[in-house]
Amino acid sequence: MAPKRRSTSVASTSETPAITQAAIRQLIVDGVAAALEVQAPTMENTNRNVISNYKGFMSCQPSYFNGTEGAVGLIRWFERTESVFSRSHCTEENKVTFATGTLTDDALSWWNSYAQPIGIEQANKITWTELKWLLTNKYCPRTEIKKMEDEFYDLTVKGNDLMTYTRRF
Repeated sequence: MAPKRRSTSVASTSETPAITQAAIRQLIVDGVAAALEVQAPTMENTNRNVISNYKGFMSCQPSYFNGTEGAVGLIRWFERTESVFSRSHCTEENKVTFATGTLTDDALSWWNSYAQPIGIEQANKITWTELKWLLTNKYCPRTEIKKMEDEFYDLTVKGNDLMTYTRRF
């Protein structure tokens, strides 16, 4: 007995043409790209908000300053803190608040005595540049700078230890 024939219908010219696998893939790619474009600003704002908070700042491991490190220690703290500001995308209005969160011991006591009469909210409104100036006046007295300058001018390199000389100054 001969196998049964199945009937197939022939597409008429008024029906839509068959879609290819390549066309389906292109539609998916285009759809995903359009969805990502719409979602990108939301994701960017979310990432910026997560990183520019205090927890994000602290996750970048800023260094601490206690006030006993001298002028060189203060300058290094400024540099490291500014590096963390950059990595954490810290906004200008948060810099003082976040940086003073890394002060300890004598430096923290100094900051508290500065902030107490005017209130912490007002104290946190000063700029990062102003805070650096205040800290420099407190922890880099002119006498210490003069002492360092004199030491620098009298310095002699012993042997070939240029790396130690460079690290010191």
